Formats: sequence, C-alpha cells, structure tokens
Amino acid sequence: MTDLADLSDIPPIQVFDGIRARRVEGDLVTLAIVELDPDAVVPEHRHPHEQNGMVITGQMTFRVGSEERALGPGGTWRIRGDVPHTATAGPEGAVVIDVFSPIRSDWESRQVLELMDPVWPHRP
Repeated sequence: MTDLADLSDIPPIQVFDGIRARRVEGDLVTLAIVELDPDAVVPEHRHPHEQNGMVITGQMTFRVGSEERALGPGGTWRIRGDVPHTATAGPEGAVVIDVFSPIRSDWESRQVLELMDPVWPHRP
C-alpha cells in the first residue's frame, strides 16, 4: 500500500456479515473505516488489541464489558484488550472509524471484496 491514498482506492474486506472495513496499516496501528449495513450485528467477541473508535454517520448500540449505550455521530468507545464487546448498527446503517493497536494481522485471512465506492465520504 502506498503511504497516501484515497479511501475509494482501498479495497474493503468482509469483517462480519453486512460489515466491511477498509484498512490503513502502519507497523503498530490499524486504522479501519468500517461500513455497517442497516441493523448489522457485530457478534460478541474479544481480541488482544486495544480498540478506540468513533461513529461518523448513523447510529450504533455498543456493549463493552457490562456497559451498554446507543451512540450517534461523534460518539466514541474505548475497548481494552480481551474485553468482550458487541455492537449493532441502527436502521440506516452506520460508518465508524476504529483504531487498533497492535495491527489486526488476523484480518489478513478475511475475504477481500471488489473495489467499490465508500459509503462515506459522500462525493458530489
């Protein structure tokens, strides 16, 4: 991958059913722009990576450990390593940004999808 790219030039990967991510990876950090279809569910899981994120468009309901909250644009989350978490997109879907450290090398085995225009940002 080049050091400078437009989101539309980054092929998405299939993370879960109805959930796609475009990755920008460094040596220590993965930045993911994640598109979730309406009502898409991120099943409960855990991973050793720290994860911070923010809703860009749409609505998400997150559960991190025992805390649950609905978040809209500007809503943020912090997930420490090995903490169980789940999320559900709202009825209009959502676009979120996730940052993981260390990098999500486990995503290397995910299916790479056909290059398509990103949901966000909207282009005239």
